[in-house]
Amino acid sequence: MTTTETRLASEPAVTLRRGRTILFSVLAGFALTVLWSAPFVDRVIGDGVTSAIIGHETDAPIAGIMSGVLFAFASGLGGTLTACNIAALGAVAPLLGQKQSVKGRVLMALPPLAWLVAGMASVSAAYGVVAALFGTHMPQYSTATVASGLSPRLIQSMVVFGIIGLVLCYLGLAALGIVKDPMANIARRHPHARSVLMGVLIGAFLVGRPFGLYRHLFRDVADSHNPLYGAVSFMMQSVGNIVVLALLFLILTVVAGGRVQRWMAARPGRAAMLTASALLVAGVFTFLYWDVRLLARTGVIWYPIISWYS
Repeated sequence: MTTTETRLASEPAVTLRRGRTILFSVLAGFALTVLWSAPFVDRVIGDGVTSAIIGHETDAPIAGIMSGVLFAFASGLGGTLTACNIAALGAVAPLLGQKQSVKGRVLMALPPLAWLVAGMASVSAAYGVVAALFGTHMPQYSTATVASGLSPRLIQSMVVFGIIGLVLCYLGLAALGIVKDPMANIARRHPHARSVLMGVLIGAFLVGRPFGLYRHLFRDVADSHNPLYGAVSFMMQSVGNIVVLALLFLILTVVAGGRVQRWMAARPGRAAMLTASALLVAGVFTFLYWDVRLLARTGVIWYPIISWYS
C-alpha cells in the first residue's frame, strides 16, 4: 500500500476521532454548566479560602494598600476553580515529558508557565490601571439591581465571557485541524505564543468577573484612584488564580511526565486531541454558562440546572 493510500485509508478513522473528541467535549462542557453551583464556589470555597488567609470576614473593609494586595492574592487563590484554568492546562499539557530526566522536564515546563504569567499580568495590570482611573463610572462598581435580573455588570460579563468562550472553542477546533489555526505562523517564530495567549485570556477574566470577592476589590481600587495599586492588586489576584494550576502542572511534569509523553507518542494526534478537548470543554462551558444559562435568569429561556447547593 502506498503512502497516499495509507493516508486515505486512515482519514475515516481520523475524522471519527475528531468527531468523538468534539462530541464528548461539548457534552462535558454542557454537563459542567448544569452541575456548576456558583454559590458553592463563591461562598464555600472562595470566601472560605480568602477569609482563612486574611484572617477576617471577606466583606470587611479593606484597610490600606498592603491589605488590598493580600486580599487580591487570597481572593484569586479562592477563585481557582475557573474554566480558563482547564484550558490553560490543556495548552501546556503536550509539553509534559519532552525531556527524559526530571530536571529536564521541569526546565521544559517553566518557560511556558512564565510566558503564560507574562500575558496574564499585562492584561491584569492594564485593567487595574483603568479601574483605578475610571472604575467609579464602570458597570462593575455599581450595586444596582434591575427587575430583569441582568444588571449592567452581568451584561458586561455576558459580553466578555461570551467572546472568551468562542475564542476557546475556535482554538480547540483549530487544534484538531478543522479550522485555520490563527496562531500557526506566529507560533513558528515564537514558540511560546500560545502560552501568552492563554495568559491574556486568563487576565481578561478580570474584565468580566461580576461577583463577590472580585467586586469588593474592584470597588476599593476604584475608590483609591491609585493606578499603581490597581495594577499590582489585579496582577496579584490573577497570580493567585493560577497558583494551583502551576503547582499541578509541575507535579504532573515530575511524577508523570515520561509516561504522559509515551502515551501521547503512541498514537499520532493524541497531543492535539488532548489540547483540543481541554479548550473545547472550557469554551463550551464558558459560553453556555455566561451567555445561555445566565440569560435564563430573565425567564426568556429555560436552561437545565441541578441545584445541589444554595
